[in-house]
Amino acid sequence: MMTRPRKWQFLWPVLILALELAAYAQNKRDDKNYVAGKLKSELNNETSGIAASSKHQNLFYIHNDSGDEGRFFAISPDGALKGVYKYSADGAPGYGVRDCEDIAVGPGPDSTKSYVYIGDIGDNGENYPSINIYRTEEPDLYAKADSTVRVKHANLTLRYPDGPHDSETLMIDPLEKLLYIVTKRHKSVSVYTAPLLFNNNDTVTLTKRADLHFRGLQPFKWIVSGDISKDAKQVVLKSYSRIYYWSRQGNEPIWQTLQRKPQQPAYEQERLGEAIGFAANGRSYYTVSEGMKQPIFHYAVPKK
Repeated sequence: MMTRPRKWQFLWPVLILALELAAYAQNKRDDKNYVAGKLKSELNNETSGIAASSKHQNLFYIHNDSGDEGRFFAISPDGALKGVYKYSADGAPGYGVRDCEDIAVGPGPDSTKSYVYIGDIGDNGENYPSINIYRTEEPDLYAKADSTVRVKHANLTLRYPDGPHDSETLMIDPLEKLLYIVTKRHKSVSVYTAPLLFNNNDTVTLTKRADLHFRGLQPFKWIVSGDISKDAKQVVLKSYSRIYYWSRQGNEPIWQTLQRKPQQPAYEQERLGEAIGFAANGRSYYTVSEGMKQPIFHYAVPKK
């Protein structure tokens, strides 16, 4: 985050210090099997989301937090830059990004293609009347990885039914064809959905599905990222200090899955970890933190 609500501004340095001390302590005894690699490019300096490609093998998409332009990146599991993609035209009204907080990959209007979804959903002061989702077809890879390629995109404007919220979690349920947004802060967080299929420049009111409560202290328990596996059978949410994992039961709605008690698998504390995403095969997931040259952690999913 580049800006914080005033009441949290004085606490934020304390949070970062605490997380950095915890990360240093854990890295001293780090299980090297967890580390897949490190981000190689200086372009990736404030990573806030990660999602596995469905089009390219062993490829992930990531993006930066607020302060960056409308773009996302392709990387290999070891952190090497494979592509830079810009989806918002400079100065185009309604398409200037504010605070992109998460990224997802899933189906879209053409059933033969896969799509990247970027969630411009951050709202630290909880003031914005609407938020935006940007959708683009999964791009091709090019020989020169650090050159910027423009991609066409569609825009979805979303409104909450109960006023503005700050959110950092965007997920796609490929089974029910729904977009999921989970709010970030306060004692409890809320789960909202919207139809996955939309036309460019549609405006949709989200549907509230559930409230979730996680134990712990604010801001450590704030929910900062999440993902649904490509087979729609697994869900993860991430706070600054923990990972929460669920297995879907049958074809139940994901918002019902999230109301059951989650597993809490091992987690190597990161400096300011705000990104989590399943591998394409669903057998593992990856996390990465904000900051330059950050390690990419790789974990097997918990045993059922």
